Amino acid sequence: MSITGIVNPGPPVARLHSLRSVSLLVPDPKSMIDFYTGTWGLSATDQGDDVAWLRGSGQEHHILHLAQHDQNALGKIVFALDTRRAVDAAARGLERLGVAVVREPGPLDDAAGGYGLQFVDPEGRLVELSVERFAVSARDANGRDAIPRKIAHVVLNTVDIDAISTFYCDVLGMRISDWSEHQMAFLRCNSDHHVIAFNQAPWTSLNHVAYEMPSVDHFMRGIGNLRRAGISPEWGPGRHGPGDNTFSYFSDPAGLVCEYTSEVAQIEEDSWLCRVWPRTPELSDQWGTAGPPTEKVRKHMAGVPDAGHLARLTKTA
Repeated sequence: MSITGIVNPGPPVARLHSLRSVSLLVPDPKSMIDFYTGTWGLSATDQGDDVAWLRGSGQEHHILHLAQHDQNALGKIVFALDTRRAVDAAARGLERLGVAVVREPGPLDDAAGGYGLQFVDPEGRLVELSVERFAVSARDANGRDAIPRKIAHVVLNTVDIDAISTFYCDVLGMRISDWSEHQMAFLRCNSDHHVIAFNQAPWTSLNHVAYEMPSVDHFMRGIGNLRRAGISPEWGPGRHGPGDNTFSYFSDPAGLVCEYTSEVAQIEEDSWLCRVWPRTPELSDQWGTAGPPTEKVRKHMAGVPDAGHLARLTKTA
């Protein structure tokens, strides 16, 4: 039986506007906050002892949320909708499909405010759909400082790539841009080639989070900043085949993988054709500069099994 348990879902319950932010749960948030507000280039819009909301150079209140947990886990993924009416309609659609809505539409109580709902996907991930979040003034993205603009994408390890990809397409209206053989599926919700990718794996976990730099020059400056801090790339720099984006992967203090990227391919809906890319070195890195990923980063991309949001609630109850 499919992990989704959904038959004939009908039209999508929502049309996602963009990927807003990712929440990471880690044993030592302080070291993570220091890393991401230091060398990585983000800054805090709000912060406590063991929690922080970190922004990039765009107008989103935050693109990364960090909080404490006894092991590494994905806290939630946040997508933007256009209106409150869209949030309310999504709630009705999810209820019709039997998807667990764990927070009904209403005011959100985190530092970014807004109005939204939260539900759990078939593999236990917490997903938030929100509108009217607090904005911040955009920082100068044309300057020379290597500041990530936004979350480019999040890659998630899945035990059933077909079922979970079908859920996000049928229920949330996402589209598959490309496949990397039958190992990875790249999903979009706007003109960016992908905002989520699913990777077939033995267990459900976070694979990595990618941060978009404004240009290749900013991308390389960011790598230089990390090198000067004694942090070398675990894979990269290079340019991928699917998505045509630049890449350079690093490990953060929690052992989670973070990526700088730029120049993500832009999709024209009427002309784009989904392709299946062979998993060859020359297509994994079109430049031929990256070399193979280190064993360390491969291990970190595999992550630790994540039982999901509801299991965490049960454990703490």
